[in-house]
Amino acid sequence: MLYPENTVYFFVKTNNPRPTFHLDINADERGIMNRHVEYWTELARQGISVVFGPVADPHGFYGIGVYKVEDEAQMQRLLDEDPAKGLLVYEATPMANAVVGHSVRYPDLP
Repeated sequence: MLYPENTVYFFVKTNNPRPTFHLDINADERGIMNRHVEYWTELARQGISVVFGPVADPHGFYGIGVYKVEDEAQMQRLLDEDPAKGLLVYEATPMANAVVGHSVRYPDLP
């Protein structure tokens, strides 16, 4: 199955405010992060969030996500509407191609 041409996958890295964030998160930050997870979970139900979650890097936790959107503007809108905007810093990069589950986006592969 080929994806429509108006589908773009983005890899997003979310940088926490400090390397120890997962250890010393305060009550206000926890509330923000709970809303952050609820926000992206709802987008998963809509088929936009492909995968997201924290990475247990020994040098400091950070988050990653892969999102299926129509274009860069939509990705930016989603990031702008994230309840954790301002607490987290985002690095969003479009993926050149994506293989997701049994679906292939490379037109020259069977």
